Amino acid sequence: MFKIVGVFNYLFVIFLNAFTDLGHKIIVQNTVFKVYDGSTQIVLTAIVNALVLLPFILIFSPTGFLSNKFAKNKIMKHSSMLAVFITIGITYSYYNGYFVMAFAMAFLLSLQSAIFGPAKYGYIKELVGIKFISQGNAAVQAVTTVAILGGIIFYTVLFEGLYSKELSSEADILKTVAPIGGILIVSSLFEWFLATKLPNKMTEPSKATFNMSKYLKGDYLRKNLKTTTRKKEIFQSIIALSLFWSISQVVLAVFGEYAKRELLVTNTIYIQGVMALAGIGIVFGSIMAAKFSKYFINMGLVGIGAVGITTLVFFIPLVHSMNVMALMFSLFGIFSGFLMVPLNARIQFLAPNAHLGTILAGNNFIQYAFMISFLTLTTIFAYYGMNSEILFYLMTLVGVYLSYITIKRYFVEIFWAIMQIFSSLRHKYNYIGLENIPQSGAVLLLSNHVSWVDWIIIQLPMKHHINYMMDKDIYNWKFFNMFFKKGEVMPLSVKASKDAFKEATKRLQAGKIVGLFPEGKISSDSTLGKFYKGYELIGKDYDGVIVPVFIQGMYGSFFSRNKANEAKPFYKRRLVNVYFSSPVSKYTQVDELKEIINSMKDKYEAK
Repeated sequence: MFKIVGVFNYLFVIFLNAFTDLGHKIIVQNTVFKVYDGSTQIVLTAIVNALVLLPFILIFSPTGFLSNKFAKNKIMKHSSMLAVFITIGITYSYYNGYFVMAFAMAFLLSLQSAIFGPAKYGYIKELVGIKFISQGNAAVQAVTTVAILGGIIFYTVLFEGLYSKELSSEADILKTVAPIGGILIVSSLFEWFLATKLPNKMTEPSKATFNMSKYLKGDYLRKNLKTTTRKKEIFQSIIALSLFWSISQVVLAVFGEYAKRELLVTNTIYIQGVMALAGIGIVFGSIMAAKFSKYFINMGLVGIGAVGITTLVFFIPLVHSMNVMALMFSLFGIFSGFLMVPLNARIQFLAPNAHLGTILAGNNFIQYAFMISFLTLTTIFAYYGMNSEILFYLMTLVGVYLSYITIKRYFVEIFWAIMQIFSSLRHKYNYIGLENIPQSGAVLLLSNHVSWVDWIIIQLPMKHHINYMMDKDIYNWKFFNMFFKKGEVMPLSVKASKDAFKEATKRLQAGKIVGLFPEGKISSDSTLGKFYKGYELIGKDYDGVIVPVFIQGMYGSFFSRNKANEAKPFYKRRLVNVYFSSPVSKYTQVDELKEIINSMKDKYEAK
């Protein structure tokens, strides 16, 4: 992906945009932290966050129109120039001690980001294509997070370095830290310069027009929301992201007050630093999400992320150590990366190119509407004396709902994602010949059987679920049975084999992938065992092929019958190669099939 022209330049522009936007917000928030306490601090912090979010709601329709109408690189260039003028105004407010003006400038800087946002995300698909859409989103998320993390630490350290305890008013603090405004200006200038170098990826200009009266009447809003919510899966992804960001906003808004009151921490470097660790976590989480989405968008990670985030928010008010809190925020970031990267990639993947800008702007609109609503409630609750602990527990309830809807939607995907994460700790998988699996039509996968986890190994790179045939005794294992049922596994026994093969025939007639191990049991040595003819009983009245599979590298592992070769350092992962042969006729008989897989074994084990 990084060999594509413009990728590095694009990522630098994204970094600087987030870095500058975050810088001013940090200065305002730290000023509030130093001057105010208790509920007033929570209220003002929530208002700052709301001001940053409000533009994404107010100009939802225009930003979607702009992103569809004009080249996205041009939009990023012009919005970057707008940031230059805004940062000049911010610097002016600092030097004159105009706190209200500085407060209001957070709104204008966010207005620039609202214009920038849909173009930024829409440009991913144009720049790197469908092939790298998960990796592109992971890179954007990681770079944005590094910018946020860097901005929090950089501007907070500068703020604390210039601040002194003698300063008691907002005006005095702003005048003292005013030189920071110059850095904001330089950063926005550099962002604009790099944005002018982005390649134009717009293939066909749009003829759409914008009617101001329709915008003011709300006609565009209704139409664009209808476009955004038309596809159920896109809308479900947007709602999940909205709930996640709402939880995050409230946690960030109240953590400062909680740390100051319960943990007795008054230095903003420590508080902002702990929250910034969530940024480091997001970087690692995004990289891991990209790794686990190498072959397809791994939606199972979403459920893992939701449950992890909910658990951590519940335990925050029970922890009274900043060191433990730092670890928890780091984990919060990792789980956030698991959730954000697949959901954003899925939205972009499903959105038609003609409506991509509108859908991404609609995504922003709904997310920010949720966040502002939650921050408004936080402000009201804090105003009437509700403390931060109760707010954390309320967010836990929201997290429980988020976990419920993601688990319900991606139950099977979550199971496979968990299997992938755990198996990757001990194994490194190399898949050869995946292109031999037809994109349409039925496929019967027939593989050698060397370990208890062969069925997991073959499934991991597959976007579509394999309908495995499995021994009935194993199928009935208590803990795994519910997963086998959800995964549409077909139980196979000597007494009911005909019914099982009839069911397999139906699945193949429906164009599904069916998996079976003709040896019937795990091999006790490195040779191929006897291949049984059971699969030949599957009906042939389906449109499809057989794809022979050979698994190399699992013999001698912990999961095989012979563990003699397992004596190796724990940190060293086992290399497992999985070879997919060219498709063969569905009429291929057992002797011919065994010969094909045996030939693959001789060929690849000789290397």
